[in-house]
Amino acid sequence: GLKGRDLAGIGIGCPGVVNPERGVLYHAPNLGWNDVAVGPSLEKEFGCPVAVMNDVDAGIYGEYLFGAAKGSRSALGVFPGTGIGAGFVYEGRIFTGRSTTCMEIGNLRLFTTSLACPRDEPVSLESIASRLAVSSAAVVEAYRGNAPYLMANSGTDIRAVKSGALLAAAENGDEAIARIVDNAIYYLGVGIAGAVDLLAPDIVVLGGGLVQKMQSLFLKGVTETVRKISSPEITAGMKIVAAKLGDDAAVLGAAASARSRHLDAASASA
Repeated sequence: GLKGRDLAGIGIGCPGVVNPERGVLYHAPNLGWNDVAVGPSLEKEFGCPVAVMNDVDAGIYGEYLFGAAKGSRSALGVFPGTGIGAGFVYEGRIFTGRSTTCMEIGNLRLFTTSLACPRDEPVSLESIASRLAVSSAAVVEAYRGNAPYLMANSGTDIRAVKSGALLAAAENGDEAIARIVDNAIYYLGVGIAGAVDLLAPDIVVLGGGLVQKMQSLFLKGVTETVRKISSPEITAGMKIVAAKLGDDAAVLGAAASARSRHLDAASASA
């Protein structure tokens, strides 16, 4: 029921590479969007400032201010879902490049194999550890007759094979699905270990739909892999935890970013 003039600002998190200053979403592969002027379009529609940020930047910023990472100096957020996104907050500021968001951990390259990649291109973390990757592999196993529970309850329509269906199949005797999930968690841990060695965060926050449904599996698997691979001096005292705010994390983080920009602008004009 609010009017645009009643809003101090709007914050929005977008899945993909964003220019926060211009409010432009450069590339969102899972949406098929390129060079979309999200901020200017919403500012014209609502008549108020709009803060545009990457969705996982928004999520970890929300967790840093209000949730699992509250009170930390630096926090790395990794959210596996349809893709795999990450964000890093250091002393209250979201880590970005000069003109774009960064921390595209899903595009981190690992030396393993995938039929979808050119033979001279290392596979991306996202292509072997995201929910979409896990669902794709699970559908193949169901089709082959190696996942009878998944076949009976979800079939081979990848749109039906979501986090809850994968967990149910793994818990009800589909060993092939349990193995796929375990492998995906391991590779996710390998990717996170590299980021940990680069950034030395106080805390790593795991979020997203997969983690919400399989929290204990992800925390155990990722923690074991990171502790094994990363430098022990860097991981000493570092926590790996699950996000607390669920779907509200990105909403709260984006709103907080919009509020911060509004206050900065008001202070500058004063």
